[in-house]
Amino acid sequence: MAKISPLAQAVAELVHDGDTVALEGFTHLIPVAAGHEIIRQRRRDLTLVRMTPDIVYDQMIGAGCARKLVFSWGGNPGVGSLHRFRDAVQHAWPVALEIEEHSHAGMANRYVAGASGLPFAVLRGYIGTDLPTVTDSIKPITCPFTGEQLAAVPALTPDVTVIHAQRADRHGNVQLWGLLGVQKEAVLAARRSLVTVEEIVDELTPMPGAIVLPAWAVTAVAEVPGGAHPSYAQGYSERDNDYYTAWDAISRDRDAFARWLADTVYTPTAGSLA
Repeated sequence: MAKISPLAQAVAELVHDGDTVALEGFTHLIPVAAGHEIIRQRRRDLTLVRMTPDIVYDQMIGAGCARKLVFSWGGNPGVGSLHRFRDAVQHAWPVALEIEEHSHAGMANRYVAGASGLPFAVLRGYIGTDLPTVTDSIKPITCPFTGEQLAAVPALTPDVTVIHAQRADRHGNVQLWGLLGVQKEAVLAARRSLVTVEEIVDELTPMPGAIVLPAWAVTAVAEVPGGAHPSYAQGYSERDNDYYTAWDAISRDRDAFARWLADTVYTPTAGSLA
């Protein structure tokens, strides 16, 4: 059975310096509160993994948590670039950031391979692209049945995967629905997992299209209402578009970012943007 814990305790127990950490969620149900708690606990030398790193990874990179980013697209959705990410890559501020770039399909298949207990995944999508010339973890492979030239990518098995979901029951079974990404695969591929939820209930109510992660697949659950803000949680909250817009100006300037970090993350009342 998954352990029900406060967020700070769960992060302290599950996320360690040097870990490979995946915070997954596609536009929807992004575990922002958990990312801020990782910053507050000043974790360092993390390999951050995410198909679509957006502003929470920009914040974690700017706070000095990361030494490497494994990803397939990065940006402030609907607004523009990730300026803390760019500063780390171009100017090694606050620390140098190594990058490993894949396609969306490559990342998704890497999670599937990890969840399936396989050492690698095979796909066609890299053939004819330049990515194999810049990413060492993409290797050519020949199909033993047809002779077709394909690409292999290693399984992703994070030390810990963190996701946000709508609810969990008191045994730690987790339910999420709406626009989903690779949350299920990322949890099943990981050695440890933390799920923040909008609420903990006595019993899960069936929802059309919902995914249920059984308690045996989840290490810890933390009740964090609004834990996906500024992204949205279907049935609970709307996307805060103003936050994404305001982040662009804050993230462009190192001093403005440092003030934001001090005022909103490293304080007991953290949570607002400005």
